[in-house]
Amino acid sequence: MSLHGQTKGTSLEKMAETLALGEAHGVMMYYALARLAKEQGYDDIAADFIEAANQEAVHSGFYAILNAKYPKEFWGMVRGLMAAETGGEAKLMDMADKFRAAGLSEAADELEVFAKQEGHHGALLKKILEKHHPELLNDAGKTIYVCACCGYEYVGDLDGEPEDYVCPVCGQPKRVFRLKDV
Repeated sequence: MSLHGQTKGTSLEKMAETLALGEAHGVMMYYALARLAKEQGYDDIAADFIEAANQEAVHSGFYAILNAKYPKEFWGMVRGLMAAETGGEAKLMDMADKFRAAGLSEAADELEVFAKQEGHHGALLKKILEKHHPELLNDAGKTIYVCACCGYEYVGDLDGEPEDYVCPVCGQPKRVFRLKDV
């Protein structure tokens, strides 16, 4: 039996949402602590913080599934994420240039690594779609909206979504989405 949506619409929904967000923030916090520990020569505890961050990520995903934060039929979302990740590479490269121009070359170097990882995520998601749902890669005749903030692509009638719909990647409201020229 799937846990998807088990707390949605129940008295536990708000609690699960709070737990999901708390755990997601915990991921950020523990990875930040790991980086700070490593910078200060505490490699042994950096590894412990990374372990905690990975566990927090699993917890956050669990609570999100309980609340049906993401669709059970996730393939359309994977297609939208593929576009965001692929486009994220260029956006982060541009950001790296700005960091470098500001004299933050070490941070710029790392952003370039992250940019390549984002591009790799996009390629990985494309490979997954080619294997399992290649029809989702064909944009012909489809109405596609693009989140102006992160590049996530929504395929279909965005007007059919509730007014409180937000981008699943960056949380921006649906009003920031623009019709894609195909």
